[in-house]
Amino acid sequence: MKIVAHREALDSAFQLAAMVAPARSPKPLFNNVKVEATNQGVVLSATDGDLRIRVDVPGTEVESAGSILVPASRFANILRESSDEKLLIESTSRGADIRGEHSKISLSSEDPTEFPAVPAFREEKYHTLSERLLRELVRRTEFATDNESSRYALGGVLLEMGADKITAVATDGRRLAKMEGPAQSVGGHQTGDTTTIVRTRAVQLIGRMVGDSDAEVRLAARGNDIVLASTRATLYSQLVEGRFPKWRDVFPSRREARRIELTVAPTYAALRQASIVASDESRGIDCSFEDGLLVLTASTPEVGQSRVELPVAYEGSSVAIKLDHRFLADFLRVLDPEKSFTMEVADAEAAALFTTDDGYGYVIMPLARE
Repeated sequence: MKIVAHREALDSAFQLAAMVAPARSPKPLFNNVKVEATNQGVVLSATDGDLRIRVDVPGTEVESAGSILVPASRFANILRESSDEKLLIESTSRGADIRGEHSKISLSSEDPTEFPAVPAFREEKYHTLSERLLRELVRRTEFATDNESSRYALGGVLLEMGADKITAVATDGRRLAKMEGPAQSVGGHQTGDTTTIVRTRAVQLIGRMVGDSDAEVRLAARGNDIVLASTRATLYSQLVEGRFPKWRDVFPSRREARRIELTVAPTYAALRQASIVASDESRGIDCSFEDGLLVLTASTPEVGQSRVELPVAYEGSSVAIKLDHRFLADFLRVLDPEKSFTMEVADAEAAALFTTDDGYGYVIMPLARE
């Protein structure tokens, strides 16, 4: 194998592939990334056993076809430290030579034929959606998963795919995030009663695979895994075992609840001020709605007290709820600052519901008020 690659393009692709290659593994082969050159171009492949990824490297000149394995961490260092615009990479009897204008580094490596194959996307039944929507599905849900819980189903994001939409749901038992948007079924692809839970690490990687564009993404749920193809990479991920909670039962439907329209930026600013005196033990922020005001208060005996007032369009009797400020901040952080949202509050003991006009819903369970 012999290729000439633009270093920056190769570095960008390699960073994505190397996210899958584990730093330590019972199988040392998995610590490598496979570089494969064909007449169609150059592809990088990596796996940790549960995740498999192939990443296209654009703008690479293939002088001779073939493949090599390169150690992920060392090759990443070469790409990072090099200042060359282009690098010549050539397979040798012992591994690979990487040449720049004034440098040459030789790496020993293992047999590339032993590396697991990561095929291109070949599914006939799948869903299509935009990269922009998929990115928002990831951003607005993955933070609500729980990787520390003994309930494995909480350590991932549930994907439900119907005829014309996709819904992503995540929960850690104390809050729940749900985002939905348009997606088109191809070949009759639907998840139906199948529980398609994608582990958090894979979801985060998907967020790195896609950009903020209308480019098409193909997503297929299979028996025990999912396969996703974006414009730059194809990812295979084993699904999380277990049954996801009945998330629709968590979303409250209350006629008597107060619904207040708020804007992200001023609400987030007020929350950050009020939470300055909060601590790991005292995480609660009292949110009180009064005539024309949202009052945020917090108190930690060894730190101090805070009270922040925010003018809002609210009229009616007072209502208050105590929420974990970190959970509320997570919701506000993934929204555009100028965006509006609705906060629904019934009383101090019922869950608070937050919704936007683009398919996003978020539920936070209240803390006990003193």
